[in-house]
Amino acid sequence: MTLLLAGDIGGTKTILRLVETSDSSELHTIAEESYHSGDFLDLVPMVQQFLLKAKTPTPQKACFAIAGPVVNNTAKLTNLVWFLDSERLQQELGIASISLINDFAAVGYGIFGLQPQDLLTLQAGKLKPEAPIAIIGAGTGLGQGFLIKQGDRYQVFPSEGGHADFAPRNELEFQLLRYLLDKHDIQRISVERVVSGMGIAAIYQFLRDRKLATESPEIAQIIRSWEQEAGKQEKSIDPGAVIGKAALQGSDRLSEQTLQLFIDAYGAEAGNLALKLLPYGGLYIAGGIAPKILPLIQNSSFLLSFTQKGRMRPLLEEIPVYIILNPQVGLIGAALCAARL
Repeated sequence: MTLLLAGDIGGTKTILRLVETSDSSELHTIAEESYHSGDFLDLVPMVQQFLLKAKTPTPQKACFAIAGPVVNNTAKLTNLVWFLDSERLQQELGIASISLINDFAAVGYGIFGLQPQDLLTLQAGKLKPEAPIAIIGAGTGLGQGFLIKQGDRYQVFPSEGGHADFAPRNELEFQLLRYLLDKHDIQRISVERVVSGMGIAAIYQFLRDRKLATESPEIAQIIRSWEQEAGKQEKSIDPGAVIGKAALQGSDRLSEQTLQLFIDAYGAEAGNLALKLLPYGGLYIAGGIAPKILPLIQNSSFLLSFTQKGRMRPLLEEIPVYIILNPQVGLIGAALCAARL
């Protein structure tokens, strides 16, 4: 048996998990804790506290998924003073082998640790086991990546595809593009500014300011309160969550139209990624937003936007599309990555 340490490290919250793996490669969770990242000056004292409470031997291997770029096994977190270096962590924690990976790369590894109930099939397609796999996920930002099979295992590759240009497809989306260019006084709009949590808020403001839908007093008051918090590091309101909930409940027409435009753009960008990779091994939709608005995605034009690529439509209709329902897929991926070290 091998003892592994997995971590999902974010600017706000960090989850640590101790896992045992056997010769059969099955993972068994021994202990798990969630911490407020800002309560610690570094990852080392957090891990030490966790291992002390778990009362287990020192793990042989560890992998930490980082919400941010990882370069040469080092990472600096955006919202923390932490600077992580795998060699330093190995020395100070006494763990023989430690790897730092991007959090979206961890999602790629985590796909292989999911159970059937962790996935919802949006489009069955025609699965080809040797083909590439694509991952896309809207949350705070827009993550993208892909997996290529090499021998008997897949290699995971993160990307910065979320920062590609937003490509409007109709007059309304062109108006949205012009609105965002003017609002932010910038030269280009990335797709992440539309397909993400901040994108939901931006779409709402666009539809409201252009008077393309009526704003309800209840949601208006909440959004105004959020707008007044502009510039603060920590905000008390998540506008995307508020708008998404109102759209699910059908209680606010402007919120419903916001989510429709968001889902259309999400489907279109997923289709763009699929065109570049032809992921007949499956396209997996990750991120925190999709599971929260699942009925809207299932009953909207997401798949129409995904497949609406002219002569390429028949190709996209054969790509399996899944929504990941398990919010801990990244933590699962970090454990699987540790096992491979």
